[in-house]
Amino acid sequence: MGDSVTDCGRARPVGAGSAAALGDGYVAQVNAVLSGPGPGASITVINMGTSGDTVRDLSRRWTEDVLGQHPDWLSVMIGINDVWRQFDLVDRSAAVLPGEFAETYERLVLGTLPRLKGLFLLTPFYVQPDRTDPMRKLADAYGAIAKNLALRHSVRLVDIQAEMDRALKTLDYRALAEDRVHPTPLGHSIIAQAILSEIRNAV
Repeated sequence: MGDSVTDCGRARPVGAGSAAALGDGYVAQVNAVLSGPGPGASITVINMGTSGDTVRDLSRRWTEDVLGQHPDWLSVMIGINDVWRQFDLVDRSAAVLPGEFAETYERLVLGTLPRLKGLFLLTPFYVQPDRTDPMRKLADAYGAIAKNLALRHSVRLVDIQAEMDRALKTLDYRALAEDRVHPTPLGHSIIAQAILSEIRNAV
């Protein structure tokens, strides 16, 4: 579940049923590993990311797009649209401020957690090494909300911002996300490997 970083051209209305239906991002890469030979071959991966979504949008479609899919395991990456819309000089009405973000995200987690075998919260990220950059600072604040939520409710956290920061030590940001938000194939691979690592820890 997530925004454009997750969506990546997935099939509508449900991103499932074939490799192509999962889009061309990290979800497809995770699926390629999980559907390979071994005990994960029976796993069905569903991509319900929607480009442009904030946590407010997730809340509107949660019943149908999450609960209606009856997942055993769920991963969520949300927050970057909540952040960047605060920098929109034309219309900031779609921006989701930190208080609403935290309250809405927690409500979704609490209403879903009892139905799941496991939940992964992925931090939003902004591929910018300068942590004083205004958008990077705000992305970190929203990432901290996700971290706090994971800690308080004992769910698994995948710190994607930390993974991008690690890669930025040796790579230019354009190798990971040319616009600092939407990953390149390498950027998606970094996200996928981080998720797979946490899955191995969970099982």
